[in-house]
Amino acid sequence: MSDSIGSFLTRIRNAVGANHRVVEVPASNLKKRITEILHDQGFILSYKFIEDKVQDKIKIALKYDALSGTPAITSIQRASTPGLRMYKGSGEIPRVINGLGVAIVSTSKGVMTDKQARKENVGGEVVCYVH
Repeated sequence: MSDSIGSFLTRIRNAVGANHRVVEVPASNLKKRITEILHDQGFILSYKFIEDKVQDKIKIALKYDALSGTPAITSIQRASTPGLRMYKGSGEIPRVINGLGVAIVSTSKGVMTDKQARKENVGGEVVCYVH
């Protein structure tokens, strides 16, 4: 069994490491929501959902600083894996770099950031950390 979310995050991490401007990944509803959160939080420039007969795709334009060329995503890592799921209550959801980063949490009310989950007082599975 493969970890599709881990593969998604690794493709983004590898593209940022190689200074690519665009990365294309296979789509799923969870990946689409994670991509929307990354865009809303300012980690990626833009995204486009491409519908295909075989496999839907997400085209992601990565964000870099105009002057220095440093990427907006310095670290993106999987928190909960298929072998070890990480569930946290609303009061236990970790802060990433004291609030500078984002933890993406899958809750009963949908996929959201750690700040939104605390605000709505819901816990869930911590999918990944981004900063």
